Amino acid sequence: MFKGIKEDIASVFDRDPAARSTFEVLTCYPGFHARLVHRVSHRLWLANFKWLSRFLAHIGRWLTGIEIHPGATIGRRFFIDHGMGVVIGETAEIGDDVTLYHGVTLGGTSWKEGKRHPTLGDGVVVGAGAKILGPILIGTGAKVGSNAVVVKDVPSGATAVGIPARILDEARDTEKHFNPYGIGNAQNDPMTKAIHGLLGHSTQVDQRIEFILEQLEKLGVKVEEERATADKFDPNYLNNIVD
Repeated sequence: MFKGIKEDIASVFDRDPAARSTFEVLTCYPGFHARLVHRVSHRLWLANFKWLSRFLAHIGRWLTGIEIHPGATIGRRFFIDHGMGVVIGETAEIGDDVTLYHGVTLGGTSWKEGKRHPTLGDGVVVGAGAKILGPILIGTGAKVGSNAVVVKDVPSGATAVGIPARILDEARDTEKHFNPYGIGNAQNDPMTKAIHGLLGHSTQVDQRIEFILEQLEKLGVKVEEERATADKFDPNYLNNIVD
């Protein structure tokens, strides 16, 4: 257990630049406290001390604002940043090196007994406010964006965003550094693609208009007014909005 606690402390320093000392982590990080309580309550749960484990988990929830059912299975170097409002259900399974932000729910969609909560693979990052619901699988190294609602499996290395969540079309396994809120750099969703398509078409139209104006000038037609009107519009304005 003590080895696991040391790993949990080290994971805080690895993923939170605000952490300054071991004493600060031990006294001021509710995510670490919640994990510590769960270590004990989970052992009690496995030893069939169900009420005692639930009561200890209830005390942990009161102290930290983080609710972890003692039946949940959690791997090594688990990190909850900020933590308030995190809920982890009874049959949830969490791999190694997983990161959750505040407001995350690993919930169920059925009252039936058995597996009803999500499974998170190693290295998963779940952004603030995200909801992962049902006995689905979030693959190794996947990311779930802030406030996403995920009800289907997410492939390994993929990024899921939106309500309901969709998979972004981005290169997998290329981003090795820690990504705080689970949003990839390539925002290749359909809306962005459509806007970029319109911008490209607008550029082509501008080039054709410029060609026509040049030809009219060669014929002796005055086009200063038309050029002045065109110059008032900055094509980079829309590009800045999209970027």
